[in-house]
Amino acid sequence: MPRYAPEPPHVHGQAGRTAVLLVNLGTPDAPTAPALRRYLGQFLWDPRVVEIPRPLWWLILKGVILNTRPKQSAEKYAAVWLPEGSPLRVYTERQAKLLKGRLGAAGHGHLLIDYAMRYGEPAIGATLDRLKAEGATRILIVPLYPQYAASTTASVFDDVADWGKRTRHLPALRFVRDYHDDARYIAALAASVREHWARTGGQPAGADYRLVMSFHGLPRRSLDLGDPYFCECQKTGRLLAEALGLDAGQYLVSFQSRFGKAEWLQPYTQPTLEQLGREGVRRVDAICPGFAADCLETLEEIAMECKAAYLSRGGGEFHYIPCLNDRPDGIAMLAGIVADHLGGWLAPQAADPQTAERAKALGAPS
Repeated sequence: MPRYAPEPPHVHGQAGRTAVLLVNLGTPDAPTAPALRRYLGQFLWDPRVVEIPRPLWWLILKGVILNTRPKQSAEKYAAVWLPEGSPLRVYTERQAKLLKGRLGAAGHGHLLIDYAMRYGEPAIGATLDRLKAEGATRILIVPLYPQYAASTTASVFDDVADWGKRTRHLPALRFVRDYHDDARYIAALAASVREHWARTGGQPAGADYRLVMSFHGLPRRSLDLGDPYFCECQKTGRLLAEALGLDAGQYLVSFQSRFGKAEWLQPYTQPTLEQLGREGVRRVDAICPGFAADCLETLEEIAMECKAAYLSRGGGEFHYIPCLNDRPDGIAMLAGIVADHLGGWLAPQAADPQTAERAKALGAPS
């Protein structure tokens, strides 16, 4: 087989274009067991996600997990599936469209804006191929993970690098590492909380209120091995609390979505909420600042499962505060981050007619 993929048609001297690629984690194509089996097979086989020796993990994944978990997960996805499709894909697609519109209104309509998923469709490699075919010679990769983790952000880099290995004519590439403490990100989160408070009777006060900031969990071992994710989540939580004027007793940071029997980052979200219910905390607002868009982990795990767990232990009110999704301030934040990382790339590239003429004289194909 050829080592490199075929190159798209090229016109010598034609101006190159600049592209921005938003990347989110991924989603199954449908809330069905077969779709979940395909999706989980790709997701859980990534060595960035599960750091277990491959032969052992292959036996566990193929022999146990993919024979039991897809049906259970499909039922959960069905509970949050939107008419347009998976919430994660719907919101990520909207973010790309709105980002294009905002940057266009700012005079950058020449930029190509697209989105992809690390697992599932649209795939990163296929989307990069399409951007190249549209003339992109400079591409900014924007993983939609505010906090860096090897299992998320670095896995996107891996997939981009794999695409590069089979690409003859590489574009210039830039990569956003994280934005966990970006002032625009914190301000957008704080605005979403304040708007929620305004809709529900004003800012709560006193010892019987908690704002729970739930982040996706990782194995505890990741912190010991040097992954900065835990620390970046803690910083996001502290900055958001400061922006909201909360004292240390009114908020807490927790971690959700445990998988397997190993110790994960603590405190765990659901047991924490159950304890708050037992302690008589009368109101909990939950927000998930590690997710750029609502998905199964926010809409089903937090807004449904964790709510039920809190209420079953004697808790009072429970409110889930949605992710930034397609909020205007969230899109403005993304536009600002993109503009910062593009820098000089914001200016359109100019065509070079002399190069085209020389290539034509040499008989080069257009």
